Amino acid sequence: MSFIADFHIHSHYSRATSPKLTAPGLHKWGQIKGIKVMGTGDFTHPSWFTELQDNLEPAEPGLFKLNNKIIQEVQPEVPQSCHGEMRYLLSVEISSIYSKNGRVRKIHSIICSPTFQAAAKINHALDKIGNIKHDGRPILGIDAKELLKIVMDASPDCMFIPAHVWTPHFALFGSNSGFDSIEECFEEMTEYITALETGLSSDPAMNYLWSDLDRFTLVSNSDAHSPMKLGREANRLACDLNYFDIKETIKSGNPEKFLETIEFYPEEGKYHCDGHRNCKVSMTPEETAEANGICPKCERKVTVGVLNRVMSLADRKDPEQRSNRIPYRYLVPLNEILSNLLQVGPNSKTVMTQYWKLISALGNEFHILLDAPLSEIEKIGGPQIALAIDKVRRGDIYIKPGYDGEYGVVQVFSPEELEVDDKQTALF
Repeated sequence: MSFIADFHIHSHYSRATSPKLTAPGLHKWGQIKGIKVMGTGDFTHPSWFTELQDNLEPAEPGLFKLNNKIIQEVQPEVPQSCHGEMRYLLSVEISSIYSKNGRVRKIHSIICSPTFQAAAKINHALDKIGNIKHDGRPILGIDAKELLKIVMDASPDCMFIPAHVWTPHFALFGSNSGFDSIEECFEEMTEYITALETGLSSDPAMNYLWSDLDRFTLVSNSDAHSPMKLGREANRLACDLNYFDIKETIKSGNPEKFLETIEFYPEEGKYHCDGHRNCKVSMTPEETAEANGICPKCERKVTVGVLNRVMSLADRKDPEQRSNRIPYRYLVPLNEILSNLLQVGPNSKTVMTQYWKLISALGNEFHILLDAPLSEIEKIGGPQIALAIDKVRRGDIYIKPGYDGEYGVVQVFSPEELEVDDKQTALF
């Protein structure tokens, strides 16, 4: 039996996040999305850490479940078709800002812990370094290598995964503040890094172009700041339901246990291409090279995006040259599919009415997007919705890449495929 896991999320204690990212909110939306194992996010924040201790109880080794009192309170809000057990894994994202080799570095890292005791040791050590009370994703002046040492000292069973490794401003390989190799960042501690998070602006195929990454398993997570974003990237696993087998599956990249990653289209990521958001200028790596990295409007340096940065370090032309490849597939969230089809906002009443109709009748969102027969989808939602989901499964979509902090546009139907009159939106 396989399950979906999303290890990198945030709580309501992180800046710019939804107040609905509470323990009940995560339990409700995890089931609606179809996630079985979810990271808690933000365990370094003292208030969230206390909430987690109050609301979670031990389940399988290294995993936790919500206590029955809260489950009974929240379960009536979950459609019967989506009901399922959920498990939680203690996790947090740390932002490290420090100077190394003559440059300022800004690195984000995901930490997972199998116990509250190990998490508490990490919190105690980090509290001496900086302010962990201000933000659920604390910003600390600590070398990423030293952070890794603290984590391993707390427990060798912890996981340390560099986050969204290509993001320009806050990542291991970021064009503005990152490194050109794993060893340059982590030095003798590199052996403790077994996985990398690809992030929203890159996909596995892009990472496969650099042979130096062949030794690392590539994972995908949502980095969700609101409930609707949960699972926008995720991992499908077929290992035993416990922390230690999950960790071993991630470390080994065994394709019999690590079945696939579920991907955001990287072009939709807000740092995929190069450019200047203020100037509304988007550039391909080739265009950036021709312009010597200068914006044609304001004549200042452009923000170099993920695609360009990957190509600068790549030593392959064909991603299939990597032998140990885990399958992956792209998805578009259900509310965004409905938004494109109905030509209204993704969180509008019109979209959410149709969303709840489909979820209530067919099951959780991942089931609908990945597995539900198109005939069943058509029976509940009509032929246009069935066609839209079929197009997403086949990768037949319209894409306008993101750049310099501006999200890209990924639509199931191109503007030419949708005809809009004054009274209604109609396909064809």
